[in-house]
Amino acid sequence: MTMNRRSYVYVGLAGETAPGRPVKSGLYRIGAGDDHWELATRGLPAAPAIRAIAMHPEHPDTIYVGTQDGPYRSTDHGEHWEKLDVPDHGLPVWSLAFDPRNAQVLYAGYENCEIYRSEDGGQRWRQLPVTVRFPEVTVAAGSNPAKRVLKLAANPADPDEIYGAIEVGGVIRSLDGGEHWENMSHGQYVNDDTVDMHGVLVGRWRPGQVFAIGRAGLFSSVDRGEHWASARLEPLNPNGQTYCRDIREAPGDSKTIWVAAGANFQSELGVLFRSKDGGTSWTKVDMGVKPRTTMFTLAFDARQPKRMYCATSGGEVFGSEDGGQSWIARPLPEGATQVYAMGCA
Repeated sequence: MTMNRRSYVYVGLAGETAPGRPVKSGLYRIGAGDDHWELATRGLPAAPAIRAIAMHPEHPDTIYVGTQDGPYRSTDHGEHWEKLDVPDHGLPVWSLAFDPRNAQVLYAGYENCEIYRSEDGGQRWRQLPVTVRFPEVTVAAGSNPAKRVLKLAANPADPDEIYGAIEVGGVIRSLDGGEHWENMSHGQYVNDDTVDMHGVLVGRWRPGQVFAIGRAGLFSSVDRGEHWASARLEPLNPNGQTYCRDIREAPGDSKTIWVAAGANFQSELGVLFRSKDGGTSWTKVDMGVKPRTTMFTLAFDARQPKRMYCATSGGEVFGSEDGGQSWIARPLPEGATQVYAMGCA
């Protein structure tokens, strides 16, 4: 039964929260091999803004999503959803991550640099004591803009080593499972750019290596975030920078890493970069198609590692069955734009 279980791809819409910017909403699902996307929002809040999707590493039918009303869970491939009980002040969830060695442990990242931890699969949650103060901006009450935890990642070799990518903040790190945090943003300033970070990945190929992506490009550290250097991706905008939005390691292949990028938050250029040597060198991928908006997110099917997907902020979705060598468009329904998150299982 398990071997024949169907795979699904999930795409979450959310949009931005800045004044004057429209916010799309919804969660779409499609079965592998199908051509029809369907809404999977039964039990979610009205007009759900989905900015995070996490697939359970042991149970493919269980999915977690982050919404404007906290995290939700489905145990039937998204047919039905239940709200998780988190004392989260009603703030939106921007990131979700599992402990790489214990699927019962789950982290949720919020605005205002708040992080919650569950040790029982999402039944009970505790707010972690994040007290980081940033060089140029602060997470204190009344700060502007809010410090959103856009991505969380734990070291597979040491799950107590956790990193968070903070929008307009930097990278934070904990070495004790989230009880103490520190700012690790040295070297991520480029020209006059703020430390606007969008993602973080702990590399498996080389011990101590961490990657961080943001508005100013891709950065790499070889000493667990103590120091950073630019990875020097091909620049995509007039500032000589590359707007990066997602970074993923190919399942079962620690040397292959993918980055979703574009010219800016809203641009007419969507690009994938790939490294085949653990992040030492990077190449812009010829997809055989021309994405018309910024590439925003990536997803892999962990059970079939050659199956992968990517999506642009404008709602373009592409799928590959051969590890990214060739791609086929899987367009969302008309009007489904502002993609923020993807998942596959």
